[in-house]
Amino acid sequence: MSTYAQEAKDDLPYINNYKDKIIRVSNNCNVQPSVVAGIISRETRGGRGAGLDSHGYGDNGNGYGLMQVDKRYHTLQGAWDSQTNIEQGIGILQYFLSDFDNKCPSWSRVQKLKGALAAYNKGTEKMDYNNVDGHTTWGNYSTDVLARAEFFKRNGY
Repeated sequence: MSTYAQEAKDDLPYINNYKDKIIRVSNNCNVQPSVVAGIISRETRGGRGAGLDSHGYGDNGNGYGLMQVDKRYHTLQGAWDSQTNIEQGIGILQYFLSDFDNKCPSWSRVQKLKGALAAYNKGTEKMDYNNVDGHTTWGNYSTDVLARAEFFKRNGY
């Protein structure tokens, strides 16, 4: 089992606390619930992540909620563990998916998703389109999230 899948397995009981919200919002927004669970696993380890304070802030007080929406770029919505906050995170991901549909029409669906996930983590300003993860945290954000998503997909997401 990969490190990413092992971390997802460790996070599963915590992610399951939000399963109904994740599935409901994901289905309403036409995004795979497993991908959303993968983001939450990577960002906050299911709401228990290192650096996440009791009010839902992480990333030196800039990220908020289960999906760590960055307050420097977005007006925060909902309680840190709310359906509203998850919906906001999904909306940001959808924005980047649409952006990659327009910018990279020849890319496969998976390539576009990887680009959108990398952009969700670090934006597109410094992105190398030949290596979308090259500018992300630890250089592996989209690869990590998709590996976690595969685990969550096999476990009911």
